[in-house]
Amino acid sequence: MSDARSTVGRMTTWQAEPLPLFQTPEWARLIGVFDLETTGVDVERDRIVTAHVGVLDVDGNVIDARDWLADPGVEIPAGAAAIHGISTERARADGAPAPRVVAEVVEALAALFAAGIPVVAYNAPFDFSMLKNEAVRHGVVPIHAPSPVIDPLVVDKTYDRYRRGKRTLSVVAEHYAVPLESAHEACADAVAAGRLALALAEKFGPWMPQTLDELHTRQIAWARAQAASLTEYFVQIGRLDATAPPVDGTWPIR
Repeated sequence: MSDARSTVGRMTTWQAEPLPLFQTPEWARLIGVFDLETTGVDVERDRIVTAHVGVLDVDGNVIDARDWLADPGVEIPAGAAAIHGISTERARADGAPAPRVVAEVVEALAALFAAGIPVVAYNAPFDFSMLKNEAVRHGVVPIHAPSPVIDPLVVDKTYDRYRRGKRTLSVVAEHYAVPLESAHEACADAVAAGRLALALAEKFGPWMPQTLDELHTRQIAWARAQAASLTEYFVQIGRLDATAPPVDGTWPIR
């Protein structure tokens, strides 16, 4: 594993090879990847257990990476441990203090954003909202407006809207022939999400925004529309009362 402060922090010096015209969007030359595994799915109350921040080139090769294991300071529920494989005992024995992990993850991501490198996160509002709330909890200055971000979940729903089936990372990765070994490990999920973003760029490139700013802005609108559509569907099948608050479509952070 590399040191985020000595590698990720130097991303501003990297030079990506130019792509042939019309092959893939320009933003696909170099992408960051980010994923968290946590004690649960409540972004306000749950805690970070493992994290990964890395960088992929246009071919999906990992050219920089950093992994973290945190002691979250609370018990890791058995259900969560069964998913990501980290028990409370292991986190306490081998994990770094949560404030340090949160600060270093924020630092690594901030370096990518400062370099203009997009960060891929599958279902981005979960990871970025969790990180923001953890930062506030531990007295770390949070990333309030992460940008530019690429969310393969939002992009896939936009360009293949009517495909049946689940849209979990493992299912969508399989659909696009992106390998995902050791699912629910932060490193494996982050890298798979990055390669999925590249696969989407290759397949839908001619129809996708060619600049990062436009892609980021479009995803804000796409996520909002997808949440409205999901709300309507939930009301139709009786899963959500018509008077209940709608599904939150705020993106990439809530």
